[in-house]
Amino acid sequence: MLYIFSGLPGVGKSHLAMFLAQSIGATYIRADSIEQAMRNEGISEIDGKGYQVAYSVAADNLRLGHSVVADSVNPWQLTREAWRQVARSTATDYRDIEVICSSISEHRHRVENRVSLVPRLVLPTWKDVQNRDYQSWQMQRIQIDTSGRSVSQSQSDLLVLLKAENILE
Repeated sequence: MLYIFSGLPGVGKSHLAMFLAQSIGATYIRADSIEQAMRNEGISEIDGKGYQVAYSVAADNLRLGHSVVADSVNPWQLTREAWRQVARSTATDYRDIEVICSSISEHRHRVENRVSLVPRLVLPTWKDVQNRDYQSWQMQRIQIDTSGRSVSQSQSDLLVLLKAENILE
């Protein structure tokens, strides 16, 4: 199974994606980690290259029979479809999971007060997040709203939603 996480920075997406990967023993692939490693090696023109690496690593692991949790902003229909194509090319089921924080003030507080889990990664500012080109969804997905929820409550919400779709036992 390919679990495709999407959402703006600061909504709690990475915490949920890491939790799921650890809970089910899946391979965890984070676009931020890949892109930062590229920057660390002197590659300044990232422009989608991190996503291309992530797609390839995910496909390799899916072909081995491993479930994969993909963690990225995944802001456009183009990137969302590319993740789905990875699943189709490996004859693997997939689920799109969008994480949101419907409270603007809570989302802003999170963005302005978070600490990077990726060494040397410069986190976006609130203005960066507000100006992000994040296209509205046209496809069915599981949506989790982390607003007003603790991390553990959001984790429980995720498991309940996946179990409701008969994805997890």
